[in-house]
Amino acid sequence: MKASFFAVALLWVGPAAAATEAERLLEARQAEFAQEVIKVAEGVYTAVGFGVSTSSMIVGDDGLVIIDAQIDEAAAQGALAAFRELSDKPVRAIVLTHGHGDHTGGVGVFAGGDDPQIWAREGFGSEGRWQADAGLTIQRQRGARQAGFLLKPEQRINNGVAQAYWPKRAGGVFASQNRPTHFFTGDRHALSVAGVRLELVAADGETGDQLYAWLPDRKVLFAGDNFYKSWPNLYAIRGTGYRDVRAWIDSLSRMIEERPHHLVGGHTRPVVGVAQATEVLTHYRDGIASIFEQTIAGMNRGLTPDELVQTVKLPPELAELDYLKPYYGNAEWAVRAIFTGYLGWFDGNPSNLFPLSPADEARRIAALAGGVEALRAVAFAALTADPQWTAQLCDRLLALNPGDAAAMRLKADALDALARKLLTATGRNYYMTTAQQLRQAADEVPTSSGSESAGS
Repeated sequence: MKASFFAVALLWVGPAAAATEAERLLEARQAEFAQEVIKVAEGVYTAVGFGVSTSSMIVGDDGLVIIDAQIDEAAAQGALAAFRELSDKPVRAIVLTHGHGDHTGGVGVFAGGDDPQIWAREGFGSEGRWQADAGLTIQRQRGARQAGFLLKPEQRINNGVAQAYWPKRAGGVFASQNRPTHFFTGDRHALSVAGVRLELVAADGETGDQLYAWLPDRKVLFAGDNFYKSWPNLYAIRGTGYRDVRAWIDSLSRMIEERPHHLVGGHTRPVVGVAQATEVLTHYRDGIASIFEQTIAGMNRGLTPDELVQTVKLPPELAELDYLKPYYGNAEWAVRAIFTGYLGWFDGNPSNLFPLSPADEARRIAALAGGVEALRAVAFAALTADPQWTAQLCDRLLALNPGDAAAMRLKADALDALARKLLTATGRNYYMTTAQQLRQAADEVPTSSGSESAGS
């Protein structure tokens, strides 16, 4: 069976396979990340496609203000060199919209020898510290899977809101090595530097240290990661605490009230034009609010997370908008996060108060199927038509025998199949990276262990 199994799998998921609809959409998305410095307004420029996030330059009377600083030194050097073609004024201030390292890793490059003020909101970096203080490290492994850092270039298309990129620095992607010199407290802080008047506004959302920067005289709003052109990461599969969705909605409402003429997100190309900026922000807020309200209503009816994701959907008129498609985040993950954020792990079904262990459940399922090899045959037969079922059945096989190399390889094929049909790039990366790791683990199983026949 082993030889025929791999022959079928290679024919089915091999590189010659026709592109799926999800892959075609992600390929078309590449245009969003073309490297360019875009003029947003007079004296305001945004660099896109140098790393994974945007950096913006505001030209003042006797200096520059930079909004966000790229993921690493290489990306920052590229963006700064492009900015220097437009202005040679010194950098007087850097504003960091939040503490994630993909926006802070190049602070030192932008600062150079200019000794600028580095502004952030009080509590900067709180998400990373909260996890680190607990001694949590697993999010690094999960983050690498989500981002696709362990995949080969030919396996990645993009990350949904950014090009496929491998950071050229050590440390966790979301752990900043660069500390601000100035913090603001409260809801709003007026900053005047180099003749530039900025307002820094507390705006909880993707993080609790998030801010947006408002340039009132040129009506430009720098949203940080509370906006980018994709359904947002209301929950990140690398692992996060609950992201306050109601606060995120409120922050978007505040942005709309500024009546921006131009909108710069933390990723993807800016939205230029007052009508477009208002429309995009309004639809973005309304989409998140709809998912939140539907989820709460379903929770009040006693629905479990598994039931909720079958019923909670974006309204059709919003779901068809490109900037609300699940390129990066996914509405199903948001529904589950909202449930857990408000009610915790227990889904309300008393059968799940003290469930069987995975191994005990697997033994019973194998018995129902007619034995381990019958269960394996069902898993293999489902691969082409229903790879999700294959993956779940492989979990049972691996619960019975963690060293089952055949089950590892079969699950890897199922995950690759699921990846190719998924538009959400973070999930695609996670599937494919885990598949790669399963195959590596299978290759390391001693052939004498009998693992090719699980449960024997």
